Amino acid sequence: MTVTAPPEDGFSVTVDTVIVGGGAAGMTAALACQEARRACVILERDAVQTGSTALSAGLIPAAGSALQAEAGIDDSAERFAADIQRKAGGEADPEVVAALTAASGPTLDWLAGTHGMPFSVVSDFDYPGHSRRRMHGLPSRAGRELVDRLRNTCTARGIDILTGAHVTTLFADAAGRVQGVGYARPDGGLETVGCDRLILACNGFGGNPEMVAAYTPEIRDALYFGHAGNTGDAIRWGEALGARMRHLGAYQGHGNVAHPHGVLVTWAVLSEGGIQVNRDGRRFWNELQGYSEAARTVIAQPGGEAYAIFDSRIASIARQFEDFRAAEAAGAIVTADTPEALAARLDLPGGALVETMVEIEGTTTCNFGRVFDPTKRLRPPYHGVRVTGALFHTQGGLDVTGTGRVRRASGGLLPNLYAVGGAACGVSGSGDDGYLSGNGLLSAVVLGRLAGAA
Repeated sequence: MTVTAPPEDGFSVTVDTVIVGGGAAGMTAALACQEARRACVILERDAVQTGSTALSAGLIPAAGSALQAEAGIDDSAERFAADIQRKAGGEADPEVVAALTAASGPTLDWLAGTHGMPFSVVSDFDYPGHSRRRMHGLPSRAGRELVDRLRNTCTARGIDILTGAHVTTLFADAAGRVQGVGYARPDGGLETVGCDRLILACNGFGGNPEMVAAYTPEIRDALYFGHAGNTGDAIRWGEALGARMRHLGAYQGHGNVAHPHGVLVTWAVLSEGGIQVNRDGRRFWNELQGYSEAARTVIAQPGGEAYAIFDSRIASIARQFEDFRAAEAAGAIVTADTPEALAARLDLPGGALVETMVEIEGTTTCNFGRVFDPTKRLRPPYHGVRVTGALFHTQGGLDVTGTGRVRRASGGLLPNLYAVGGAACGVSGSGDDGYLSGNGLLSAVVLGRLAGAA
C-alpha cells in the first residue's frame, strides 16, 4: 500500500467522492452522497461484497427511532450516549458519541422509510449495557441480508460499485490532500480515479496477524471471525498522510462461537438465563458482563473453550437469528432431558455440571456478581453447545470528527480524507471491555451516512 504524488498524465476519470470498501459503511456513505447530489464510486476489492457486516447479526442500535416509538420504547440520544460512555469507561470521544447517537434514530428511519428496509426492534430480550431496547434488525436477523439490501438499493439508484477493484495506491499532494487512487483489476490491469474527497470504508486490521499481535496481543491466538480483507490498509495510508491514530488496542471479541463449527451463537442464550461452564463443568465468570470481553475470558479456560448451557425457552428466542438456526442444522447444539444426560452428550463431568445447575437454581446473586432472574430459571429440556472465543473486528483506527473527517497527528484536519466503520476509531474505548453491542454497525452505518452527507 503506497501514498505517492499524483500521476503526471492525470487520471482516467474523476468523480466527487471515491469510497474504498463496499460493505455497510461504504454503501451507506454512497447513498448519502447521492442524496447530497455528489457523484461517487465504490471500489470494492472482493468479487462479491461481504465484509464484516455479512458475518454479523446485522443489528443497528438506534435511539429515538419511529420503530421504537411504535413499540412504546422511551429512548433518547442522551441516554444512548450515557450507555456508550458507561461501557467504554468514559474513554470514547464525546464529539463522536454525540454525533452518532443523535443521528442514529434519524438514520434508521431513513433506511426504513426512504429506502424501504423492513427493520424491527429486537423486543424479546436485552443486550448487555443497553438501558433500552434499541437494537434494530431485518427479518432474518443476519448481516448478509443488510448487505444484500444495501447493494440492491445502491444498484437500483445507479450508484457505481466496482468489484474486484483492489485499491493499492493513494495519490496525494505535499499538503496531504488526496487527489485520487489507483486500483488493480482482476486481470492485472491498473486504473486510476481522481477525486475531490476520499472516504475510507475498508474496515480495520483484524485480518492482519502481524498488526493484531502488535496492537492487541491478548487476542492474537483467538479464532478470527472477521473478513479476511481487513488488513489495515486504512491505518497504513493514514500513517503515511500524517493522520492521528487512536485506541489501536481496542477490538470486538465474542465468547460464544460454536466450536469447531465456526458459527456464531447469539448472546441471547446467556442473557436470557443461560450460563457458561468450562471443561470441568464449572462456571468461571459473570456471563452478563458483555460478549466482547467474553472472548478473552473463554480463551483463558482449559483448552480455550467453554460450553453454553440453556433451555428450550431460550432456544425459541434464539431461533429468530439465522446463525442460531445454522448452528442447530450443523449439529452444534445438543439436547437432553436432564443435566446428567446433557453432561454425557457434551463429554463433561456429570456430577460437576449437576452441582453447577443446582447452585444457580438456588441463588439470586452468585459469587461472580451475576444477578439471576427467578422468572428465567433453566427448565428441561436442556441445550448445550461447545464454544470458543473469537476476534470479530478491531475498534481502533483513524481519529475522526463527528462527520468522519480525519484528524492530523500534528493538529487540525487532513484536507479531504474521511474514515468510517472499522477504518475509524470507534466509540468502544481502548480495549475489549468497552464494546457495547452494536457499536460496530453504529460506526459503519451512522458515521457512513454522516460522512457521505458532510
